Formats: sequence, C-alpha cells, structure tokens
Amino acid sequence: MIVSLRGKLIEATVLRVVIESAGVGYEVNIPVTTAERLPKVGSEIFLLIHHAFREDGQALYGFAVPEERDFFRLLVEKVSGVGPKLALTILSRLSLPVLRDAITRGDVALLSQCPGIGKKTAERLVIELRDKVGVDSGASSVGASLPSSAQPSAVSDAVAALIALGNKAVDADKAVRAAVLKLGSGATADQLVKAALGR
Repeated sequence: MIVSLRGKLIEATVLRVVIESAGVGYEVNIPVTTAERLPKVGSEIFLLIHHAFREDGQALYGFAVPEERDFFRLLVEKVSGVGPKLALTILSRLSLPVLRDAITRGDVALLSQCPGIGKKTAERLVIELRDKVGVDSGASSVGASLPSSAQPSAVSDAVAALIALGNKAVDADKAVRAAVLKLGSGATADQLVKAALGR
C-alpha cells in the first residue's frame, strides 16, 4: 500500500497531478487546497497518500498536510454515503479549519453548499464527526515545496469576518486560503482579512 510519494511533478491540474518516481508515473487525485500549494511542474514534490482499492481498480489521493489526509479518511470511513470522490469534493470546496468549525457548530447550511452534499448528508457529517473533529495546533508542512497552513483559529476567524461583511461562505474561504498562501503561516486573522479584501 502506498502511503506517501516523493518525486518529480510532471503534470498538474486543479484536481489531479502526475508524479514521476523511480521512472514510474503515478496519477494522484488531490483537493483544491493541495493544488493551491503545488510547486512548478518539474519540481520535486512530496504528498501523503490515501490508497483506495475498489472492485474495478484502485486510486491514489494525495494531500499536502497530514490533517487533510486524516480528515479525508474520516469522511470516507465514518460517514455513510461519502466515498473518496465526494470526500475530495468536500475538501476542495471548504478548507479544513472551516469544515471542522462548521461540523463542531452543526452548521448544516454551510456544509450543504458543497457540491453533492444535500441536507441529509450534511446532517450525517455533523452527527458522525462532531465528536471526532477538534481544533489542532496547526497544519505542518510535509515538504519544503508545500508551505504550511496558518493557524486554524486565525483562518476560521478571518472567514467568519468576511461572511459577516456579506461575503458568501465559499468565497470567503477561498479568499482567505489565497491570503494564507500570500502572507504565510504566521498571519493573524486581521492580516488575513485585509489581504483577502485587497488592502
């Protein structure tokens, strides 16, 4: 079973990369949050891998940080009706700090904004994962080519502030993720909000 992959990034799209390692090209499905951290094609890359086996084949799912891989596994293994493709869609729509916060607060409306997630599935996410998700101390990087995330509390606070200013939750989350990449992991919520607003 493949649990990590280091090699040369030879192809990259928003939800898929091809990594060449020891002369073999591996197709890896990735969430948008990992795609946002990809180095240039031709650079070395390191991803944590979830290796999924199915009756009709197998697939690799790659993540920049262990927290995202672990949350992906929680979705697939603990929530009925959520398979790898839907789990990837959920992680691509909302960043991990926002997802954790929404599940902890029971925010079914926000979770329902993820494509393929109806109200019933969103309710299952809350019921089945609420006691399993918690705020950690931050996502660490798993390679020099992929920068780390900012503190989860800063990200959640910044997203909440943008929503309070009238932005849609998904748009606010996307803007804050871009701000994190620009400012780095030490950014405060206030700095993230200002960067997201272009100030």
